[in-house]
Amino acid sequence: MWRPLTAADLPALAAVADIVHPAHPERPEVFADRLALFPAGCLWAEADDGSPLGYCLSHPGRLGQVPPLDTVLGRLPPDPDCLYLHDLALLPAARGRGLGAAATGMLAGVAGRAGLGFLALTAIGNSPAFWGRQGFIAQADGPADYGAAVYMVRELGAARLRIKARRSQSASRRPSCPG
Repeated sequence: MWRPLTAADLPALAAVADIVHPAHPERPEVFADRLALFPAGCLWAEADDGSPLGYCLSHPGRLGQVPPLDTVLGRLPPDPDCLYLHDLALLPAARGRGLGAAATGMLAGVAGRAGLGFLALTAIGNSPAFWGRQGFIAQADGPADYGAAVYMVRELGAARLRIKARRSQSASRRPSCPG
């Protein structure tokens, strides 16, 4: 049900955003900006009849640096270390079908192919429990402009392997003490 987002989907995406996030409105140019900056991280879900179910927007970012809402980025950071999930929005009728978990798995693959070891997001409303089930761990309160929100991070397998390899290399380089 997920497919790559296209520019032709943006008007319908804005309509879904208005329904799902009435307390967090964003201008259409914000959605276009995310798609232009990182198309691989932008997904569209639709039913068999072509009706919209939801969308996901993500882009490379830096851990701990949350973009303000309704902000055109214009460019990606030069040294990203995570894939930041800007938004996963599903219409009420689409919830409970496994679409959120499927999108999270797809984006973990996108992050891995981009050499990024983490997924990060700001969970709003009642969503922290969902994200916790997807392997995200709460790090801090989210920015004030997000309302009641939690900044969460999920470490991907490749990052764990790289960290373990670095620790192993560091341990092998330590001088031994004569005994």
